[in-house]
Amino acid sequence: MLEIKSFTFNPFMENTYVLYDESREAVIIDPGCYEQKEKDLLTAYIKSKALKVVKLLNTHCHIDHVLGNAFIKRHYKVDLYLHEEDAPVLKSVETYAGNYGFQQYESSKEDHYLQDGERLSFGNTSLKIIWVPGHAPGHVIFYHEESLNCIGGDTLFEGSIGRTDLPGGDHQTLLDAIKNRMFTLPDEVVVHPGHGPITTIGMEKINNPFVGKNASF
Repeated sequence: MLEIKSFTFNPFMENTYVLYDESREAVIIDPGCYEQKEKDLLTAYIKSKALKVVKLLNTHCHIDHVLGNAFIKRHYKVDLYLHEEDAPVLKSVETYAGNYGFQQYESSKEDHYLQDGERLSFGNTSLKIIWVPGHAPGHVIFYHEESLNCIGGDTLFEGSIGRTDLPGGDHQTLLDAIKNRMFTLPDEVVVHPGHGPITTIGMEKINNPFVGKNASF
């Protein structure tokens, strides 16, 4: 049975996720931990559950989602997985992190590229990789069919969508990707976003002002 634990880290209020199952194997998605207290909180939880972290995943590579990449790779001796289109996005963080006040940012390097439609496994769990560009060129979501849960990154939020004014972003691309890729998932699917509270595909199909039934933007 898939378990999902979320933490909210850094000044951007980014949601970091730990996914695990009865095997006690776990993956960490988008570690936004920067301050030592944030790192301690995350590692203490993992230790308390006796989890074995086996993979590090990025939905995309904007600064708030990768601040803890280097720490997680080093601490748990795991490989980093992301979409190839977002590799330049990750590389660029080291050039501007200081401008955002993250003077101690440690850069990280990807080890494996995620492919649209492939499956990524840990323990007894298999996640489907779905490419949803627009917020970032290589943005992916992680979908678990059995439990109807989706780690959505900065694609779809409760009543909103990801911003598209950053380098590599494109508004129409994101709208189309949400409608043609995420909205093909069952209405019951719970979306765990990169910021803010959870929502569902069905709720956003109806109420989202950008991509919903009565979209006004």
